[in-house]
Amino acid sequence: MTTFFEKGRKIVIATQHKKEQVIAPFLSQHFQVCCFVHPIDTDQFGTFTGEIERLLSPVEAARQKCALAIQETGCDVAISSEGSFGAHPFLPFSSANEELVLLVDQRNDIEIQGRALSTETNLSGRYIASLSEAYDFAEEIGFPSHAVILRETKNQGTIFTKGLQDEKVLRSEVRRLLKRHSTLWIETDMRASFNPTRMKVIEQATKNLIERMKSSCPSCFTPGFWIQKASSGLPCSWCNNPTKSTLYHEYACLKCPQIIRKDFPFNKHFEDPTYCDFCNP
Repeated sequence: MTTFFEKGRKIVIATQHKKEQVIAPFLSQHFQVCCFVHPIDTDQFGTFTGEIERLLSPVEAARQKCALAIQETGCDVAISSEGSFGAHPFLPFSSANEELVLLVDQRNDIEIQGRALSTETNLSGRYIASLSEAYDFAEEIGFPSHAVILRETKNQGTIFTKGLQDEKVLRSEVRRLLKRHSTLWIETDMRASFNPTRMKVIEQATKNLIERMKSSCPSCFTPGFWIQKASSGLPCSWCNNPTKSTLYHEYACLKCPQIIRKDFPFNKHFEDPTYCDFCNP
């Protein structure tokens, strides 16, 4: 552990939206490292509001942020994060926020990912034609702690105001703009510094990153010894046939060939027949 994240080691956090507020305290607490912020222009890798198209995958965008921070500061280890929003992969009709917090350790040539998936998101937007409709939307998404954006149309057109968190300014802007436009599009500002709900998911991803950083390979002691594969087949308690439930996880090292299988769930040897395709087709 001390070989990789020794006390006092400097870690640069690449962000311009105050994500260090939930990343740095946990890193400092668990590893006693020295975190500092390098405010790079992360918008160049794409924006939620569409001014710059997001062409990179979340992992590749986070890598690019880390690489830029390392290049500009000379620090050999960097952390960045990237978020995405969309349909939940397992829950029908549910929206989800997935956050990635990535650590790139150039000195030791390792990359460790922390992830969190949450249905707690206020991602939303709608057309409005009155001040009262603007107020209704703002109330629903948690204004003023959560900011809103006013724009001409949903997917294209001029963005009038971003990061709007003041009620007087909201009232003034909506009235002014509705004199020139019959409708406006109002949406949640999903930038982390303007969205406490999203910031909580980034915090969860940071905790997952720390858990992975603390999990060292039993052979070469490299951190990031984590699950690379989940295998189904937990047998049914009635018929003993394999079910789709997870039987074990495979943990793999980032450096050496070490792989270990661990039963999952721990000490659970049979699945309830409710989840068996033979007993409950």
